[in-house]
Amino acid sequence: MKSKRNPYGLWTLAWPIFIEVLLQTLLGTADTVMVSRISDDAVAVVGLSAQLFSALTTLFMTISGGAGILIAQKLGSRRSEDARAIAIMGLTVSGGIGLAISLVLYTQAANLAGLLNVSAELLPLWKVYVSYFGGGMVLTALIAALSTAIRNTGNTKTPMYIGIAMNVIHIAMNYALIFGKFGLPEWGLFGVTVSGNVSRLIAVLLLFYVFIYAFDRKVGFKDLFLFKPKLFKEIVHIGWPLGVNMSGWVFSQLAIYTFIAMLGAAELATKTYMNTLESFCFMLGYAISLAVQIQVAHLFGAGKTREAYVGAYRALAIGLGLATANALLLLAAGRYLLGLFSGNEEILTLGASLLALNLLLQPGKVLNMALNNALNAVGDTRYTMGIALFSLAVVATAGSYVLGIQAGWGLTGIYCCMIADEWVRGIFVLRRWRGQKYLRRAEAASRRPESLASETGLSL
Repeated sequence: MKSKRNPYGLWTLAWPIFIEVLLQTLLGTADTVMVSRISDDAVAVVGLSAQLFSALTTLFMTISGGAGILIAQKLGSRRSEDARAIAIMGLTVSGGIGLAISLVLYTQAANLAGLLNVSAELLPLWKVYVSYFGGGMVLTALIAALSTAIRNTGNTKTPMYIGIAMNVIHIAMNYALIFGKFGLPEWGLFGVTVSGNVSRLIAVLLLFYVFIYAFDRKVGFKDLFLFKPKLFKEIVHIGWPLGVNMSGWVFSQLAIYTFIAMLGAAELATKTYMNTLESFCFMLGYAISLAVQIQVAHLFGAGKTREAYVGAYRALAIGLGLATANALLLLAAGRYLLGLFSGNEEILTLGASLLALNLLLQPGKVLNMALNNALNAVGDTRYTMGIALFSLAVVATAGSYVLGIQAGWGLTGIYCCMIADEWVRGIFVLRRWRGQKYLRRAEAASRRPESLASETGLSL
């Protein structure tokens, strides 16, 4: 029975995701260090434009995210042709949206600078980076669609390897083109845009090759023109709440960072350093939550609702244990680790107190991410969107302003609101998952006459 390894096992899915995200974080840090050698202005431009790019990526992530969930569901219900068609439409539509974004960024960089109040001294660098790196946003869209489709077939290793290769190429080319090494021109920030576009293009080509053979039937050139309105409607139905949810988080973070900037440079620096330390806790939770989404979607599609229900709790227990252990390690070594970034006693003291609060933040974050993704996996995306928008707006954003700014609690008050936001959302999604609304609906469908069950694809 177990001679063939299950590609949808939690650990099988999770560890490549974790390794990929970990190395991306480490290489991203190296990338930032190299850009800082150009100038502080270059770092400021890259940081500010990253917020703009993050907001725009929600447009195509709406499609690729919805397509990914449906691919796992359809494969679970043995509807491979539908999964294949959904993957193709997710790729072409995401690519089309990415191309439109690229054209806007390439042609409207100066106008966007005016909207975002980019200072005059940053404008020349802004135009270079947003026009050329942002102009390659279509490549980011294609990478998202291709890697999401491949992961949801149960193959999380290949996107990991390709992601690692892309980042290594990017760092190597950065070094050569920023500083003019190995006989290449010294292009500074323009060199970063060239290395970014070349490395992304290589990743797209490799991922597309894997994508061609990812399903039972090879994907040909003519298949790229395939469009099935009924299946695309399913993608949008699941995907648009994911996009709205993601947008809510992005704008909430932008607002909170504005509040932190009002507190002063020390608080802003402390939060920046805390983000770096906390990212190692977050990566564990993120890998588990993305793996459980793929696993639950596949089980749900196969009609194995009991296994899906229990599997989400098993993943939650593992994620809670790992995140809590990591938070304890950070607390024990926190002051030393913060000292690697800064010798400012104010920052060290404030950061150490926040690491204690991190013990409450990380379990809430894992609870929220794991069960939020489990609900998304069964199609309950509107509920998770509604809860997220409410909590992000009222608890996280408004609460941060009231406690952090008006009440004078500072960064500690903002952290308390971040903790409350994660736990509020976590408790609501826990109650929803315990209610089993979509799971019971699927069980009811499986008990209908055979003809109706076969139409829904939920037969046990």
